[in-house]
Amino acid sequence: MRESANRSVNRNVNEKRNIGKLRREGFRPPEYFAFMVVLVACILVCVAVGSVNIPLQETAQILWNHLTGQPQPEGTAVAIIVSTRLPRVFCVALVGAALSIGGGAMQGLLKNPLADGTTLGVSSGASLGAILSIAFGIQIPGLPFAGTAGMAMVFAFGSLMIILSLAYRLDYSLSTNTIILLGVIFTMFISSIVALITTFAAERVHSITFWLMGSFAGATYGNAIMLAVVLVICGAIILLRAQELNAFAIGEENARHIGVDVRRVKMIVMIAVSALIGVCVSVSGTIGFVGLVIPHMLRLIVGPNHKRLLPSTLFGGAIFLLLADLASRTIFSPRELPIGVVTSFVGAIVFLSIFYRARVKP
Repeated sequence: MRESANRSVNRNVNEKRNIGKLRREGFRPPEYFAFMVVLVACILVCVAVGSVNIPLQETAQILWNHLTGQPQPEGTAVAIIVSTRLPRVFCVALVGAALSIGGGAMQGLLKNPLADGTTLGVSSGASLGAILSIAFGIQIPGLPFAGTAGMAMVFAFGSLMIILSLAYRLDYSLSTNTIILLGVIFTMFISSIVALITTFAAERVHSITFWLMGSFAGATYGNAIMLAVVLVICGAIILLRAQELNAFAIGEENARHIGVDVRRVKMIVMIAVSALIGVCVSVSGTIGFVGLVIPHMLRLIVGPNHKRLLPSTLFGGAIFLLLADLASRTIFSPRELPIGVVTSFVGAIVFLSIFYRARVKP
């Protein structure tokens, strides 16, 4: 009896020591300076390259004049960059960052390597709201981003409330297995409804299909501002919970032993991730694999500590989606591929590679 109690005490001491070690391994400026340099370079290239290529030097000058309010040179390049490509690039980077940090948070929260921001089924709910708007012309009066965006956000939060309510009634502790199972069931249910709606909206099947695979066509500065505001608020909430997510790595029960309010942290993180997903889906449609693959890739670079991992996912997700959007615009130019096709193709290959390396590693 005494030996068992001593083992329990020693285990708790070791767990607290490990958490303390992770607490000291925080932000490393050189890493994020490198990420920032790569991100800025990607933004510059993505703004310059397209169906009409603009020299990098001219692109940089136009962007500098736009940021500083200086007079712009005459020509179509200014209109192409400022009015079309720049807002799109901003939206792509912000969506990539939001999906990636959401995926990193969910993987840490649920201790499941296959978890990402869509695990809760919120992405499917947001898609359903947007498809209803597209198929039947449903609008929400009074919302600043009415129509597709408004319906997507409303259905995203509605889906979260349904899933959390069911999980609470089935399992008061909101266990990981219950949440994942309900998320999978809810996603399958929503998929059947989407198929039914598509059947009765045959004249808009092309628009619905293209939107379901993701697209940033028509992105505006207003969309970018909305994404930025939500990312700052919800991203900050997630980053402030990095230490608690580190505690989840040793198990929920052990996390409780060291003072983590497991149920409260779960609720906060899931609501923040759901808000990010709802806004992203409302702007770009459904984009897969970003929140699944990027945290895995960056975990190999910066390690499992969420105080380092989560900030790096912001940069990594933005860079990955910028390159994917560039590929979708240029591979078959002037025809544009849905960005979800590119992310799924690349993401599947990368994830299989990571999974294979992890399995064969001695």
